[in-house]
Amino acid sequence: MPKRILALMFGALVSIGAPCAGAPSAGLVPQPQAVRPGEGSFVLDQRTRIVAPADRRAREIAGFLRDALQAQTGLALRVVRTGAKAPAIELRMDPSVRGEEAYRLTVAPGRATIAAADDRGLFWGVQTFIQLVPARNGTSESIGAVRTEDAPAYPWRGVMLDVARHYQPVAFVERQIDLMSRYKLNVLHWHLTDDQGWRIQIRKYPKLTEVGAWRTETDGERTGGFYTQQQIREVVEYARRRNVMVVPEIEMPGHASAAVAAYPWLSCPQRPVVVPSGWGVFDDVFCAGDERAFAFLHDVLDEVAALFPAPYIHIGGDEVPKRQWLDSEATRRLMHERHLADGEALQGWFIGRIQRDMAARGKTLVGWDEILEGGVDRQAIVEMWRGPEQARKALANGNRLIVAGPFYLDTPIDRLTLQDLYRTDAFADPAFAARPQQMLGAEAPLWSERVTTRNAEAMLYPRVLAFAERLWNPQARDYADFQRRLHAQYPWLEAQHVAYGPEDRDLVDYQLSFNPPHRRWRLRAARGFDDIELHYTLDGSEPTARSPAFGDVLDRYAPGTIRVAPFRQGVPYQASEAFEIVDNLALGKPVAYRAVPDPRYTGTPGQLVDGILGGSDFHDGRWVGWKGADMDATVDLQQATPMHSIQVRFLQQSGSWILLPRQVGLAVSNDGKAWRALRSTTIDVDPRNLRPTVYTVRLDVAAPVTARYVRVSAQNYGTLPPGHGGATQPAYVFADEILVR
Repeated sequence: MPKRILALMFGALVSIGAPCAGAPSAGLVPQPQAVRPGEGSFVLDQRTRIVAPADRRAREIAGFLRDALQAQTGLALRVVRTGAKAPAIELRMDPSVRGEEAYRLTVAPGRATIAAADDRGLFWGVQTFIQLVPARNGTSESIGAVRTEDAPAYPWRGVMLDVARHYQPVAFVERQIDLMSRYKLNVLHWHLTDDQGWRIQIRKYPKLTEVGAWRTETDGERTGGFYTQQQIREVVEYARRRNVMVVPEIEMPGHASAAVAAYPWLSCPQRPVVVPSGWGVFDDVFCAGDERAFAFLHDVLDEVAALFPAPYIHIGGDEVPKRQWLDSEATRRLMHERHLADGEALQGWFIGRIQRDMAARGKTLVGWDEILEGGVDRQAIVEMWRGPEQARKALANGNRLIVAGPFYLDTPIDRLTLQDLYRTDAFADPAFAARPQQMLGAEAPLWSERVTTRNAEAMLYPRVLAFAERLWNPQARDYADFQRRLHAQYPWLEAQHVAYGPEDRDLVDYQLSFNPPHRRWRLRAARGFDDIELHYTLDGSEPTARSPAFGDVLDRYAPGTIRVAPFRQGVPYQASEAFEIVDNLALGKPVAYRAVPDPRYTGTPGQLVDGILGGSDFHDGRWVGWKGADMDATVDLQQATPMHSIQVRFLQQSGSWILLPRQVGLAVSNDGKAWRALRSTTIDVDPRNLRPTVYTVRLDVAAPVTARYVRVSAQNYGTLPPGHGGATQPAYVFADEILVR
């Protein structure tokens, strides 16, 4: 809403800066646009009635208020149409309240009135009133008199839940809708399909959920899930009642591996694939040169459009590899016929065709900012994630804009703290101010590569509350005041068992190290809350609240698998983490490198001989990496030592430019000068394989080899090839441990 209109609306009121602790609005989030404290108080008790107009939605909102107050105070109030004497809470439609989603809340002795020109504003006024009511059971509650006039600055205030990477149950999704609604966020962007899972039932194509909704993890576990069409309808209706619009995302043309796994003919190569268990950008895309792919997408959109009444459908459109298209004779023929110069132009044609299909259903296409590549119609809505330059392109093209890039909630909390997010002005660019009518608002995405039901709420909250305030009232700038109001929300969040996270640090930061003189492994844990309990097991099994616990340090003198999980008030807060420790003859011995590892991936001194195996995340500090250089590491066993086995593990995560080495050599020496080669292994490296892979090179000999020095050399892949996301850039080679037995 333009600032001049807000100024006219609220000019007669006092704008809230930092209200005193006793003010009625002292605990409200988001901070209202303007408030004027009154005299006296409104007493809420069993005699209070809720007065509501006769129309269906107003009665529905009144019922929501009644149920919320009963849950919060234990008071069972009646809803009536007219004639209620004081005390009463009156819901009123009033055209004098200016602005979409605006409301006026007046709390006075004997009567509280919530007025709005539309039902959305009426509902937000109800949510504000609910926050004013103390959360405790009693025979009556007193609410300080106050007059509030309020309206949002932006019409699109969203949170994106990625349920494709990790499925989230319906109850979890509905719980997030409750929380979004409380804090006046009005769009749930539901990311339903991606490479790692297809989560929405499409009746015409049953294999999408029979096959595409499930994957086998690297440990052999089968995981997945999907939502039936009935469940989808229930979630959409649940959200509607709470003033939240659900916008589905059906990824296309890329991020389509799960769909291709179900129906291989959807891709140009038409070869069978499996639903991937790792992360990254995969080559599997819907074939632009095959009409069957468009018929499939048309059918899918038919069913999706029928399930979601929102006028928008998000199609992703991001990170689309072009290799399969350019290798396809049919697609190249299409490009020639349509005079499409390159893969980007073909992508633009693809998006345009889907947009026309959606427009015929009365739906507006929303896509990530890559839809600008190759050109996009100005009617499409662009969601910016890559930066202001993309946003400026969208605005210049005439597109409406949603800003998401600064608000990625899967960013670790210590790198995007509550205060960082609160102080982020996503609309500071002058180009944005020049085109206010194209600025729809913003979204806070929670991508779930490393987020499950256990830790999702710790990543979402309390940062979502800061985001909600920035979108509702950008003029609220006093962080200390926001913190005071936020802390007033914590008791309610705790009563709802919301597993919110710390404000400025990660929930738990683990550091495992080896002390050679004592042959001791020490696991240190920096806890984001003092009352987090760290429960662990030593056999790799899943810890429970009854498993042994430790404080900040756990020492181990024997190999094994330590698995740790944080609990708070008996509730598991995060997925458990495993640390695998192995003993061997190289443990704690000196290591020399011919080429220095990349400074970001050096780990601790002696990283390759600390007995700690790397996990699935190359950022975990247990892997050593070389960028564009060969690995050449020599372990000094410090005396001639008989050995039967030498083993080293390498990592491939091609989407992060980490490739297996082309060749690995194992050699030994008695003096560190004359070397005896024991094995040379050539690896057939496929940079197109984006699935995370741990590759072990191992030498076993029946008769022991005696030597003092062990040398491992690994030839870097070199320059990343054409068609790769990092083409022309040097590859990394990553290793985690040299084991000698």
